[in-house]
Amino acid sequence: MNTPLVCRMICVTVLSSISLGVISLGVIATIGLSAGTTVAADSNWPQFRGPDARGVADSANLPDRWSDTENVAWKRDIPGRGWSSPVVWDDRVFLTTVVNTGESEEARKGLYFGGDRPRPPDAVHQWQVLCLDLNSGDVVWQQTVHEGKPESAIHLKSSFASETPVTDGERVFFHFGNVGLFCFDFDGNEIWRRPIPAQPTRFGWGTAASPALDGDRLYLVNDNEADSYLTALDTKTGEEIWRVARPEKSNWSTPLVWKNELRTEIVTPGTGAIRSYDTDGNPLWSLRGMSSITIATPYAVQGLLYISSGYVMDSLRPIYAIRPGAAGDITLTGDESTNEFIAWSLPKAAPYNPSTLVYDNRLYVLHDRGLLACYAADDGQELYPSRRIPDGRAFTSSPWAYDGKVFCLNEDGVTFVFRAGDEFELLHTNPLGPDDMGMATPAIAGDSLLIRTAARIYCVRMPQPSADR
Repeated sequence: MNTPLVCRMICVTVLSSISLGVISLGVIATIGLSAGTTVAADSNWPQFRGPDARGVADSANLPDRWSDTENVAWKRDIPGRGWSSPVVWDDRVFLTTVVNTGESEEARKGLYFGGDRPRPPDAVHQWQVLCLDLNSGDVVWQQTVHEGKPESAIHLKSSFASETPVTDGERVFFHFGNVGLFCFDFDGNEIWRRPIPAQPTRFGWGTAASPALDGDRLYLVNDNEADSYLTALDTKTGEEIWRVARPEKSNWSTPLVWKNELRTEIVTPGTGAIRSYDTDGNPLWSLRGMSSITIATPYAVQGLLYISSGYVMDSLRPIYAIRPGAAGDITLTGDESTNEFIAWSLPKAAPYNPSTLVYDNRLYVLHDRGLLACYAADDGQELYPSRRIPDGRAFTSSPWAYDGKVFCLNEDGVTFVFRAGDEFELLHTNPLGPDDMGMATPAIAGDSLLIRTAARIYCVRMPQPSADR
């Protein structure tokens, strides 16, 4: 969630010993654009939820029906465990995984108690990066960037490969929280690496935030229990350009590079506050009023920035639509739902793990427990309330959209296909195999849909017409 759940899954401990809920591990680095309601068909999907962080594509040939055999161009088993999303540039698919040379406890689905695993596993793990051929699924190259016993813990439903890679078309940047950041060229040659010392996270839940890319800079948020910060790194060398301390503890939301009509800013959602910085690390504005766990990836559409934070046990689960140009503290007071820079807000509408989706001027909210709601994107007016998805159960992946449809992948590996519009209308479902647990948010590249599951990655594509003879 960016995905990437990724943009990523972590249960919440209550009274330090009981946990409930799940954190998306697909919450991933994104670059936000301020204008446009559709995205031009493109063969590149360089970070979680695509080039504009929205999860929206525009291609006439993308499939809306599939199974583990129907409309499958290829599928490739992936060793180990990883909830990061794949990213694509031209004919290259990049992804991460971590292989446990010992035994891994099987992840359970849904929201539940008892998922905390505060001690690091006592087995050697292998942190791996992979490049696949988009046309065939063949492994182009595969590298182990680190091997050893983990120095940090993760939640039972999490993984040590929860951060989605990001690429600029020349280099690809792989981030493993509490291990390091690794830069490779497209031929599989390591250019540089930057170790990241392990830090404690809330109740040992692990990490999920990925770097955000803008030109020759990578922006990385490392929110933890000991030393939280935002840093800018040189993409060519990995050298640190600047670092600012953050008054935050553990968060799992990736920063957004928001290029609006007034300026470029780095937006960092957090439990304490949403904070925005200029490209030199100077604070621009802040907004308090989030739920106690912040996961979802922000994005911008038609001049509004959308941010959500919705831990299921909190009474405050807000969605905010924010205008450009804010300065200082823009926190709502009293019964306010808007102010000069907050175009609208909904205090109890946000999902927990999935990011929201804006498509054709509607904002869709997919809730972890199998509910879908829809609001007008410009003013937040309810178009339909939360409706139960039949047999939907648990959702972690963020929804995506194309061809007038909204797609929602659940943890059972079933995609629910809805007609985009002002009414709740389920068209059909697309199941995968019994071992295809779905936690990562899919990627879209041209006419191909890439779905990563616990066991493998699928390339779903409409069959090509046979040549006339």
